[in-house]
Amino acid sequence: MNKWQMMMGCLCLVGNAWAGGVNPDDIVAAHNLWRAQVGVGKLTYSSELAASAQAWAEHLKAARNCNMQHSQGQTGENLYWASAWSNGPAQDVSSQAVVKAWADERKDYDYASNQCAPGQVCGHYTQVVWRDTQQVGCGMAVCDSPKNQVWVCQYSPAGNWVGQKPY
Repeated sequence: MNKWQMMMGCLCLVGNAWAGGVNPDDIVAAHNLWRAQVGVGKLTYSSELAASAQAWAEHLKAARNCNMQHSQGQTGENLYWASAWSNGPAQDVSSQAVVKAWADERKDYDYASNQCAPGQVCGHYTQVVWRDTQQVGCGMAVCDSPKNQVWVCQYSPAGNWVGQKPY
């Protein structure tokens, strides 16, 4: 198995400090770094959103062996998936690396047309910087075999409304 994996709509890169869960301060700081670049307000961490995101990550672990599927809830949602190393253990993935993977889609977003470049995905980035979003909460789960992992961040209010620009 390759160390780097790409799943539909979610670029998954390794980070440097998986310690068994989401670091709320790092998640918020990483989001707010990208939000500051486009002049939108800071997010705060929501324990309610985090509980919902963690429950969904655990569902994906139990029901889908960490394969991604959106929850179809009322919140905005970004998903991230990372494969296990070829020799079995989970990758070290940091909260910052997860947000950076989504934010790196910025290169594929054209603000003037409010569209992604042809054949590219940019909706994770636009949710990260959506001006009306005020809160984020995240969860993650590591599957048993292989040690793939899935991360879920949920946002309120949700972003990515058709026809509206993110900022």
